[in-house]
Amino acid sequence: MEISPSNACPIAPVVDIVFSRWTTPILWALNQYGRQRFVELERRIATITPKVLTQRLRQLERDGLVLRTYYPEVPPRVEYEISELGRSLGPLFAALAEWSPNLDTVEQARRTYDARERSGGRST
Repeated sequence: MEISPSNACPIAPVVDIVFSRWTTPILWALNQYGRQRFVELERRIATITPKVLTQRLRQLERDGLVLRTYYPEVPPRVEYEISELGRSLGPLFAALAEWSPNLDTVEQARRTYDARERSGGRST
């Protein structure tokens, strides 16, 4: 019997939406700093390319997590802000921030694993 991924793990679609690459830094920046223009976001997330930022913002707008406001002035102005739906992810992000001290333990586990692998001590 084959089980679909969404039935095997009902949070998988949420993880796909919220934790796809660049989504978290974009939502974090909009939540922390409020409404921003494209260039402001681009500066805050220094390692993202303009093309990828554009793609992610469009997807987040499509998903209802980001609002885009176009101002038909000369020159035209566009601003982005986190939506109420996006803001509702706050408790999830807060829980993850509370868990983040465990990253030291994860790093130690990785070092232990890697040392064991280098010494050929892995048993299956």
